[in-house]
Amino acid sequence: MQKQAEYSSMTMNNVVDGWFSEKSKLWPGQAMSLQVEEVLFHERSKYQDVMVFKSKTYGNVLVLDGAIQCTERDEFSYQEMITHLPLNCHPNPTNVLVIGAGDGGVIREVVKHPRVEKVIQCEIDEKVIEVSKKYLQYMSKGYDSDKLEQHIGDGFAFMNKHKKQFDVIITDSSDPEGPAEALFEEPYYQLMKEALKPGGIICTQGECVWLHMDLIKKMHKFCRRLYKVVDYAYCTIPTYPSGQIGFMLCSTSPDTNFREPIHKWTNEEKKKLELRYYNADVHRAAFALPEFARKALEDDEDED
Repeated sequence: MQKQAEYSSMTMNNVVDGWFSEKSKLWPGQAMSLQVEEVLFHERSKYQDVMVFKSKTYGNVLVLDGAIQCTERDEFSYQEMITHLPLNCHPNPTNVLVIGAGDGGVIREVVKHPRVEKVIQCEIDEKVIEVSKKYLQYMSKGYDSDKLEQHIGDGFAFMNKHKKQFDVIITDSSDPEGPAEALFEEPYYQLMKEALKPGGIICTQGECVWLHMDLIKKMHKFCRRLYKVVDYAYCTIPTYPSGQIGFMLCSTSPDTNFREPIHKWTNEEKKKLELRYYNADVHRAAFALPEFARKALEDDEDED
């Protein structure tokens, strides 16, 4: 009970004079702040501190263990990119596994993809799903889809029991701190590889080149040992640390070219799919890294 109270106190301590500030050792010396109108929900689940507040300018905001997970104003950039970058590079992504993504945003994007027939979500914290359905209704509307099958539990255990079953695996994880740290290490990427069908693709949350280049280089290096094709992309999103977030994309097929989407949509199709960030040009541009990041990953390849 004492530890639970400490976690709750920690998150509420981030709200000072009506402002929430996201502070972490993962981005020392800086903080993202949002003005709070009302705290809508705050409770400790079995796994983490969960808070939702209504912000002045970014709509409702989901916070887990003091870190912003999504806001209603800008969530679509991340959700669309982590979903459609991999799905549009696979010839026929009919069967998709999503690890995490309790807020429902990735599920919303996956189920509306025309080629997806079935998506399985494996989320360990049922409380996040419950809270998102209540306070993030546009984000979580994919939970009503007939394409979705949900499993509440550990992603490692689930994939251990489901080998060679998925065309695409998407991991929407929190930052590499505490339990999520294992999702940024080589054994997890090996496990995903074993759960893929031949020619399968994975896409994972890949942190930020401004803050975590050493971690990205480490991941890029072990991914290249495991997969035939590895690439790194990013998108802009105001409320994530330094305004950017990256994606690690890996394929078991040597023929995959992540930089050119196989599936392209007309303006009418994009309107029907309610896309607000992703398009074919943004897809291509996402792989054009700033020189310091491009060189860091190129140097990593030269070391092999």
